[in-house]
Amino acid sequence: MSSFSRQLKLSSSLIKRLQHRATAAAAGERSFTTTEGHRPAIVHKQGLDILHDPWFNKGTAFSMTERDRLDLRGLLPPNVMSSEQQIERFMVDLKRLEVNARDGPSDPNSLAMWRILNRLHDRNETMYYKVLIAKIAEYAPIVYTPTVGLVCQNYSGLFRRPRGMYFSAADRGEMMSMVYNWPADQVDMIVVTDGSRILGLGDLGIQGIGIAIGKLDLYVAAAGMNPQRVLPVMIDVGTNNEKLLKDPLYLGLQEHRLDGEEYVEVVDEFMEAVFTRWPNVIVQFEDFQSKWAFTLLQRYRNIYRMFNDDVQGTAGVAIAGLLGAVRAQGKPLIDFPKMKIVVAGAGSAGIGVLNAARKTMARMLGNNEYAFESARSQFWVVDAKGLITEERENIDPDALPFARKVKEIGRQGLKEGASLEEVVRQVKPDVLLGLSAVGGLFSKEVLEALKCSTSTRPAIFAMSNPTKNAECTPEEAFSVLGENIIFASGSPFNDVDLGNGHIGHCNQGNNMYLFPGIGLGTLLSGSRIISDGMLQAAAECLAEYMTEEEVLKGIIFPPISRIRDITKEVAAAVLKEAIEEDLAEGYREMDARELQKLNQEEIETYVQNNMWSPEYPTLVYKKD
Repeated sequence: MSSFSRQLKLSSSLIKRLQHRATAAAAGERSFTTTEGHRPAIVHKQGLDILHDPWFNKGTAFSMTERDRLDLRGLLPPNVMSSEQQIERFMVDLKRLEVNARDGPSDPNSLAMWRILNRLHDRNETMYYKVLIAKIAEYAPIVYTPTVGLVCQNYSGLFRRPRGMYFSAADRGEMMSMVYNWPADQVDMIVVTDGSRILGLGDLGIQGIGIAIGKLDLYVAAAGMNPQRVLPVMIDVGTNNEKLLKDPLYLGLQEHRLDGEEYVEVVDEFMEAVFTRWPNVIVQFEDFQSKWAFTLLQRYRNIYRMFNDDVQGTAGVAIAGLLGAVRAQGKPLIDFPKMKIVVAGAGSAGIGVLNAARKTMARMLGNNEYAFESARSQFWVVDAKGLITEERENIDPDALPFARKVKEIGRQGLKEGASLEEVVRQVKPDVLLGLSAVGGLFSKEVLEALKCSTSTRPAIFAMSNPTKNAECTPEEAFSVLGENIIFASGSPFNDVDLGNGHIGHCNQGNNMYLFPGIGLGTLLSGSRIISDGMLQAAAECLAEYMTEEEVLKGIIFPPISRIRDITKEVAAAVLKEAIEEDLAEGYREMDARELQKLNQEEIETYVQNNMWSPEYPTLVYKKD
């Protein structure tokens, strides 16, 4: 095609687009720009430099015209392949390499798969996310829980090339300049951890960055965050893990953790630095030990766009599950404040769920002081020392509001420190909720005690991650209690065949249903903070997502395969709430006034159009 012909074709295309816009405007239609669409990408590299850049590398999918434009002719095999053909080749390799990629008998297939996927991520980011999105149900457990726990435990040995940024105690005074070492001029989402409490595995130090990387993979796959605008971060303030302190291969600071004001000063400096360079970024705090999770959340939540996924994300998923359990019992949601709930675990996740559930109940009861106090009485909290009551010495201030009064428990035949089995047997709860990180805590005896429940369909939530820390398995729950229960877990389990054509549904109540939508909705609203109302809107959206037919079968969470759709719905709910609370300040060309004009359908379209999809962009070379 001649240069003139190409220009004529381009002009015709442009004229058609302009005519369409004019027609739409005349008809009164609202136009939504697809900001994450197929616009050309300007690159300042050619030849091997492009092939070694995972952000722009297309491998054998480079067209012949791009090969000429980018000096790639001769550097690739001559056959131009489609992205679908590339994925087919990768899947064949993946199945062939699964066993060969293992380092030995102790290296399970899941870790071998992670290695192979990670290598793809290192060389071709677009194809990596195309594979992940296409097979999200299969690979989410590999890039996220439960395999991510194994990755974090072995991260020093798995490290091959840097991904993300590391801010350490040794960098005090330098963080404001360090942030400019990151190449992206715009960052939308940061997931940060200090490695102090990775899942239920404890202090893993700098190796905990694996959890931040895994979370951001889901932000891209589920929420359509642009992978070039996300940043995993580790704040390395040392470790109290003696094994790591003595390990010559450990990559982090080999000194005990900072504490007190020194610790806070490091995190303060980090927050100031990232929000100075990227004022519109959202920061998700991940896997901070309980000691700091609440403190830092309260310190920053009214100043910066941030949230803590363990406290607020876990709480939202649990609320959605609890409301789903009410629906599954055939009751109206207004009956939620009547549910009796025993909670095993009083860490950051447990307390976060308790606070959120109490607020939800109180709002249903009138949202006054009486309602708030009435809601408190629906919870019994058990930690490693047993039932928490007002008689407990040195009680955690965050747990104090949920400590049972002596008079209350006396009437139930309970006392301070009563075992979980005793509490379940005497309280006869509607819900047994596990956030303890203690695998097998819901023993046969505890499950037998739940047979006393006054509920026609009691719910068991074994929410701790990774899989080995689940309080019980679905097989154990259904074998003891029969099919008339609701079961949910944090890690993925298979459904249970109960015989006679009956299925015991295992719901994965994982945070991945909420945090991507919370992040995306906040980004697109331009809200300066993430309010309780926005988080509540996310939880209620998830609770309402399942159909009546599904919940009556015991299915209260959607399958992972629908994660991109549920994330769109959650993001729209968060965005709508931000608009209603007058927090939305707009995003790019959509200012606050424009956002306020959108109806529900238009909000969903706006969200959909701003979700990145893994399609190869046209690359245009430009000299620096």
